[in-house]
Amino acid sequence: MICIRRRFLHMAGAALVLPAVSRICNAQPWQGGPKLTQLLKADLQPQGQTVQETVVNLLEMAPSASAPWHMHPGAQEIIFVLEGNLAVEVEGQRSMEVKAGGIALISAETPHLVRNDNAQTTAKAVVTHSRAEKEKPFLVVLRKPS
Repeated sequence: MICIRRRFLHMAGAALVLPAVSRICNAQPWQGGPKLTQLLKADLQPQGQTVQETVVNLLEMAPSASAPWHMHPGAQEIIFVLEGNLAVEVEGQRSMEVKAGGIALISAETPHLVRNDNAQTTAKAVVTHSRAEKEKPFLVVLRKPS
């Protein structure tokens, strides 16, 4: 009797679960819903894989403007250009132009600068800093490397 009851309960449970599982498996993406597109996946550079704080900023760089040479102690920087173009110079590397939709990844403790070489258009970017050591200063201005 117990064996029959147990078998009946298993069959009844399967009868309830199988239609729900098939609906989940056959579900179509929701029309008009958000679309998530991965733009970058990278390990943290020399930070020991630790993040204490993430800071996200909107950068609006006026025509012909430039940030000074600087670095972010203990913070990797990701620049995602929304509008316009930005020139990114990293110490020891050649300058790169990052266009709208492009990304620049700058390792922690790395001297760099960002500038808008366009004399007429403001450039906009989302800038994310993954900070391993938030007690350190956010930004340190440097003299131009030689």
